[in-house]
Amino acid sequence: MTHPMSSEAIEKLAAEIGDQIYIDVAKWHLYLRDAKIHTSLSEQLYPLLESDPIDASAVEQILAHTMVTLGEQRQVPLSDLVPTRIQGRLVDLLEDYQRNL
Repeated sequence: MTHPMSSEAIEKLAAEIGDQIYIDVAKWHLYLRDAKIHTSLSEQLYPLLESDPIDASAVEQILAHTMVTLGEQRQVPLSDLVPTRIQGRLVDLLEDYQRNL
């Protein structure tokens, strides 16, 4: 199945990710939309929609390789900030998005 990578499709996916996926910092939930991470993350995740089912390990790798700057000098992998349960929700979100294409 081929899904053309359009800016509209990426923006729609980014909106869903931004509204539903968050990082957990000291028990505070910072949604990716508010952290301004959702669009670049959706650009990286969108090609995974080609595989059926969504490859959860590929999602984990993308999160592990997406660095988030904390303060001015420290970078942390996004996978360290997104709770495991929410990472699973991200995979579910991608599967739902894929079905609706």
